[in-house]
Amino acid sequence: MKITTTSKQIAVLIDPDKTNLKKLSTLIVSANKANIDFFLVGGSLLQKNNLEEIVVYLKKHSKKKVILFPGNPTQICAKADGILLLSLISGRNADLLIGNHVQAAPLLKQSKLDIIPTGYILIESGTATTVSYISNTTPIPANKPEIAVCTALAGEQLGLKCIYLEAGSGAKNAVNQETIRAVRKSITLPLIVGGGLRSKAQIEAAFDAGADIAVIGTAIENNIHFLDEIKSIKK
Repeated sequence: MKITTTSKQIAVLIDPDKTNLKKLSTLIVSANKANIDFFLVGGSLLQKNNLEEIVVYLKKHSKKKVILFPGNPTQICAKADGILLLSLISGRNADLLIGNHVQAAPLLKQSKLDIIPTGYILIESGTATTVSYISNTTPIPANKPEIAVCTALAGEQLGLKCIYLEAGSGAKNAVNQETIRAVRKSITLPLIVGGGLRSKAQIEAAFDAGADIAVIGTAIENNIHFLDEIKSIKK
């Protein structure tokens, strides 16, 4: 799978802990009607051992690509189409910069998954999020876009293939337009934005500021009909 800057895309993030096959069936129907582009599957902390079940069900009942969004090295499923190989470049936790990747490397090589090296950047969202707690890292202040810019630029120079600006699941505030716009101007890589996107207007604002991919998750968990609202977004 190629993530590019040539079109606007919407991805639906599925946390295996927060769904079951009945909910997933309804979600797939709505996602197909809304013409979303692909599914992301994973979470910061999984309590259920159902990652593969979710991936297999998605592959069986939808033609959309299924990309892993791993919170740790155990969240690898060879039956997915690809994986965002996340390096948390906004933090200084060595495990999330390279340590987990070393553990996962042999499994990923055997899996034949499409590997997408991704610079993962946490942006302060107005409240503590699971990802900031679990990762033991401090998000970049929302009013410091210059730090996000330099971090994203370093990720590109290191050879990463895309940049992900993340406010976090259940974020109070989405990544602001100033930060998205500043990062977009500084890099040539595809730019993914997620966390706190709860309205059509917020998704459109992220796209207008330069996001190539908008990721929605919590909004759908709380209201499946949100997918109906975003059908008309030009992608």
